[in-house]
Amino acid sequence: MSASTKPYMLRALYEWCTDNGHTPFVVVWVDEHTDVPREYVKNNEIVLNIAASATHHLRIDNEWLSFSARFAGVSRDIWVPVGNVMSIFARETGEGMGFEVELGQTPGKPALQPVSAATEPVADAEADSPAPETPPRAGGRPSLRIVK
Repeated sequence: MSASTKPYMLRALYEWCTDNGHTPFVVVWVDEHTDVPREYVKNNEIVLNIAASATHHLRIDNEWLSFSARFAGVSRDIWVPVGNVMSIFARETGEGMGFEVELGQTPGKPALQPVSAATEPVADAEADSPAPETPPRAGGRPSLRIVK
């Protein structure tokens, strides 16, 4: 079985956003495998600003999206399984791509975690959440919705 194309698409769209001066955001399905600030989660979703100005040590590998960011002035390490990423989009234009949620395919966290951002100032990460009515679909075509 071949590897998922999702992490490659995430990296490509992140690069496209930054190359064009846009702010990349991701929508994440939150479950027991995600390590995000729960106070910003609504209806099992969180929207995260992953721009270089809002994150520290951003890493998008084939299994995890991880970084450090400040939420309400407090540095937090964020860990999201790539399978839980629902979409990536440019805040300014809404252009991006939606993905199927791939639950149950979460590997263990790597032993090395991002360096704490406590020694270097980083911009506050913007967190917001859309208000979906239903959990992610089990099948069908991916869809993308504009989140403002």
